[in-house]
Amino acid sequence: MVSQCPGAVNIRMPRLEIRECPRCKEDIEIVSNESSAKCSKCGFVIYNDLLSCVEWCEYAKECVGDRTYDRVMKEIAERQSSAAAQ
Repeated sequence: MVSQCPGAVNIRMPRLEIRECPRCKEDIEIVSNESSAKCSKCGFVIYNDLLSCVEWCEYAKECVGDRTYDRVMKEIAERQSSAAAQ
């Protein structure tokens, strides 16, 4: 794995973030290597934009590893498919 990429540090070494739900103001926990999280109170889904570098970086697969790359790309595709259906 590439050791100097600052864009993938949150994917390789996940950290917990607390965000405020824009709909009901409840705290939502999201881990930095997850693409989305759902509010436990109202069901609103927030998205984690930190994963986007995996989508466009030519070194992404080498940087984050095959399994993580495949999972992230699947989540990105699901998010795009869901947005297109709305």
